[in-house]
Amino acid sequence: MEFVKADLFQSSASPVQSEEQFDTDLFVIGGGSGGVRAARIAAGYGARVMLAEEYRVGGTCVIRGCVPKKLLVYASRYARDFNDAEGFGWTVPAPHFDWSRLIANKDAEIDRLERVYQSNLEKTKVGIVRSRAVVEGPHHVRLAKTGQLVRARVILVAVGVTASALTIPGGDLAITSNEVFDLADRPEHILIVGGGYIAVEFAGIFAGLGSRVSLVHRGERLLRGFDDAIQDHLMDAYAKRGIEVLLNSKVDEIQRSGNALEVRLSNGTVRRVDQVLAATGRKPHTNGLGLETAGIALDDDGAIPVDDHGQTKVRSIYAVGDVTNHAHLTPIAIREGHAVADTLFGGKPSPILHGLIPTAVFSTPEIGTVGLTEAVARAKHGELKIFQTSFRNMKATLSGSDERTFMKLIVHAVTDKILGVHLAGHDAAELIQLVGVAMTMGATKADFDRTIAVHPTAAEELVTMRTPRN
Repeated sequence: MEFVKADLFQSSASPVQSEEQFDTDLFVIGGGSGGVRAARIAAGYGARVMLAEEYRVGGTCVIRGCVPKKLLVYASRYARDFNDAEGFGWTVPAPHFDWSRLIANKDAEIDRLERVYQSNLEKTKVGIVRSRAVVEGPHHVRLAKTGQLVRARVILVAVGVTASALTIPGGDLAITSNEVFDLADRPEHILIVGGGYIAVEFAGIFAGLGSRVSLVHRGERLLRGFDDAIQDHLMDAYAKRGIEVLLNSKVDEIQRSGNALEVRLSNGTVRRVDQVLAATGRKPHTNGLGLETAGIALDDDGAIPVDDHGQTKVRSIYAVGDVTNHAHLTPIAIREGHAVADTLFGGKPSPILHGLIPTAVFSTPEIGTVGLTEAVARAKHGELKIFQTSFRNMKATLSGSDERTFMKLIVHAVTDKILGVHLAGHDAAELIQLVGVAMTMGATKADFDRTIAVHPTAAEELVTMRTPRN
């Protein structure tokens, strides 16, 4: 297999070296989604690949992120399903929830997935090293476990991010999204700090599982950067579910009081809870990685700056996934890892595009969004047409549920192009994936209008809205 010529890998700090001087063509630091994809694809092209992972193969998403979280989301929604069943003629005995069984089953599934990830790497002959790896130059990586120095033509950093802790008195008493998956017991009352994806999702999870939930956020709205209408819809839905949302508030101090925690808030009030979950964001896991020895300066957030091909300022070092200054989403890490392997070893230069990114928040109600918010669209494009609807699903007519589905289309008034779609309700994540396909192809409102509706579904509203609001 003929790789890209050596000058592509030349570092400003290091002369070109012959292939015989390298132990491997690609050394990947980090066994998460982006690193694993890059390793497998590169090996498929015939490259010699080594991958170092100090914890578990699978990374944040598989081990302590989106996969186990989605399993807990499913669990949290069964209580509503049991209640809804009565309206359809089912007599359901009083259900009993067992937290320890859920966690044990979750752990078994994560173990299975890790074995799959490892097996897939082994099938493509990727060498897996169970050790922390530190960069010691443009072409050199040191294995902490053995002290071995590995010479690599290309180094790919895919170490992801780590959960941020609370830097307040008693902040060490709070758990993060790493530990929350391994709690021995379900907390009767949990206080969650944050207003982003993780905080909002775990608020919904614990509320659905029967916990009392207090959600504390220093901002004026939950889900910063989302469309205002989606933020309002979520706030209303969470209020109906009994979730206490405290905006413009901060946690000043946490103290232990017997078996409980006393949390002092910035408004002077105190909440006595069983657990505090810090979900205030994640930071790139670059501390102590040694990148400065290769001449790479991190940005203000500790992320690795890269170009549209994932290449750093040092030409032999690349980075993908959450450790870069791009959006922190698993599919982006996978796409970036694949593109880097295609570019370097497949002879297919593949720039990484981040323009249109469908995304979902697995709250309850579920949220799906793609494209621009109304505020951003008005600032960029001026005159718009806004199509918006809110309705009870057909299922709610017999179940008696007051849950509502919300849909919003943002359309350019001149070109008729769909600029943004924002959904909240059952299966919003599934719907937004397909909407993302249409928008990636440049769909207009007229394209939506001439699409035959599937009846009776909630999704048909996407193609039947005809009257824009003022």
